[in-house]
Amino acid sequence: MIRRKRTCWTAILMVCVLLISGCSIWPGQDDSASNKKVTLTLWYWNRSIDDKLIARAKEKFPNIELTAQKIGGDFKAKLKTTLAARSGEPDIVALNDWIMELFPSEDRFYNLYDLGAGDIEDQYLPWKWKQGVTPSGQMIGFPMDTGPTALFYREDLFKEAGLPSDPEDVTRQINSWDAYAAAGEKIKEKFGGKVFLTDNIGSVYNQVLSQGAERYFRPDGSFIGMDSALVRTSWDTSIAFKEKGLLANADGWTPGWNAAMNNGEIASFVGAVWMKQVLQEAAPDTSGKWRVARAPGGDGNNGGSFLSILKSSEHPQEAFELVRWLQSPENQLEQYQTLNLFPSAPGVFDDPAMKEEEPFFGGQATGPVFAESAQQVPDAFFGERYPSVHNIITRRLNDVAKQNADPQQVWTDTVHRVERELQR
Repeated sequence: MIRRKRTCWTAILMVCVLLISGCSIWPGQDDSASNKKVTLTLWYWNRSIDDKLIARAKEKFPNIELTAQKIGGDFKAKLKTTLAARSGEPDIVALNDWIMELFPSEDRFYNLYDLGAGDIEDQYLPWKWKQGVTPSGQMIGFPMDTGPTALFYREDLFKEAGLPSDPEDVTRQINSWDAYAAAGEKIKEKFGGKVFLTDNIGSVYNQVLSQGAERYFRPDGSFIGMDSALVRTSWDTSIAFKEKGLLANADGWTPGWNAAMNNGEIASFVGAVWMKQVLQEAAPDTSGKWRVARAPGGDGNNGGSFLSILKSSEHPQEAFELVRWLQSPENQLEQYQTLNLFPSAPGVFDDPAMKEEEPFFGGQATGPVFAESAQQVPDAFFGERYPSVHNIITRRLNDVAKQNADPQQVWTDTVHRVERELQR
């Protein structure tokens, strides 16, 4: 009898132990599940994000298993193909200034306002922020770098031609496209036509266009028309530069452009901040001879990137926190130092790192010039069909520059081609 009671009590005790053990194990299982790493995939291209910063992100966010894939080749084509297939999409993707082409597919992206982007909007340049927002008000692109423009010029050639050569004097005296053209005619006369003011007709058109607000389309999608004041001014200015013999007809990203810059055949050009590195690599023999001033005609922007989160991501909030950290003002400042990516966060413009003297530019600190420009860029709407219209115009301008086609006839033909394109 005593043995039976002992056996019974032993069984009861074992059940209690199991129950207690079960209660203690279950919370532990929950805790383990909550600590499980979230997997995120990031697509970016070379030099769009510093690889060292990505490595630090993996340490900063131990709860995230980050797979960062550096995509080579035609990044935009790969992304569009992936979106069309609805398979293999990354959680986070970098977008270049062609972000507007994806506005019709805004439903494929998370609205970053829903994830908390509005809380930090005041830390970024307003015009840059707006470029990542669709006409319907959905924010699909978080600001990365920008491309404020300025006048790059050969200080020695300007001085020899009797032009102002100090950056402040150049900014003050060559402050319009007419004044810039007049400077080009002095250079042409001084060097007997062997030195050209600037590189090509498309560059002039692009830079004049970048200084205005209305391009080709309104936010409601309607076409402004080819006779808009900005388009006609951009066209007429670039044609005038051609007719005055101020263009070297050297296309960017070609050996010819590199050689012309390195040999002193081109005295200046208006370009974005990222052209600093391009110029240094193209024309190493000219180190110390270049300077930077504010662009004639006003400030503009050319280029710059964004980060987006695709709707296929199962972890949008974690993805946003990662994006927010990667592009924080502090990290943008760091990437300016490592990759020459100009920040979209104006709060860092007064940092000493933005004011460092640069030997290639004769000891000038060019950062403040671009910082002033970045803060004066006009708000501009592009629209998803901007690239197709813009490419038609710049191709036809090249016919004028290189084939001596009649400008008026080319203009008429260009208007018709654009109209046909918009009817497709």
